[in-house]
Amino acid sequence: MNTKWELFQKFLITESAQISVNEFLINSAVIVVLSFLLERTYTKCAKSLSNRKMFAANFMLIAFTTMLIISIVKSSLALSLGLVGALSIVRFRAAIKEPEELIYLFFAISIGLGLGANQTMIVLVAFVIAMMILWIRFWFTSKSTSQNLFFTVSSSSPSKIQLNDITRIIRENFKHSELKRFDENKEIIEASFLVESPKPENLQSCKNQLQKLNDTVKITFVDNKSY
Repeated sequence: MNTKWELFQKFLITESAQISVNEFLINSAVIVVLSFLLERTYTKCAKSLSNRKMFAANFMLIAFTTMLIISIVKSSLALSLGLVGALSIVRFRAAIKEPEELIYLFFAISIGLGLGANQTMIVLVAFVIAMMILWIRFWFTSKSTSQNLFFTVSSSSPSKIQLNDITRIIRENFKHSELKRFDENKEIIEASFLVESPKPENLQSCKNQLQKLNDTVKITFVDNKSY
């Protein structure tokens, strides 16, 4: 019984594999290239409203740190258990505003995990497939119309203009529209819509029709990426 316990303890504290410096350097070079491509892809293709360049700058460090941790702990079960204990003490909190940001973070971590486990070919194949999907989707969505314009109508004479009239004109001039906000009191009426990118002539026509309802009508067009 004592012999089996001693063997188990020896198994826990003995390193089962040595880290190859050459493999680590190769994986480091690969992760730098992949992280750079991922950063460029996120900056160009992502639709999140945050500062994409600043957020994407973290991908390389996240992927490299993940690869370093996996390269170290995979050589010993004791180190792996120690990592679990360390992560239970240290809490990592980040303000992730959009699911797309979280997806790219997991992608960067996955690259680090794969290269840390020396699964270089699998990582490269998966990365190429993911990049093809992202860029093809970006190419098609950029060619098609999308709801990306905030259209705000306001008037200082709420008794002379009704929401139904505004909505009717909006629907006549835009294929797709969605009411996002409506405020009305004794002094002002304001309605905000999310509409599909219109043609300039449609914008002008909509503006003219709305201003015929009331001389005090004010119109604002804002791209939602500006927010």
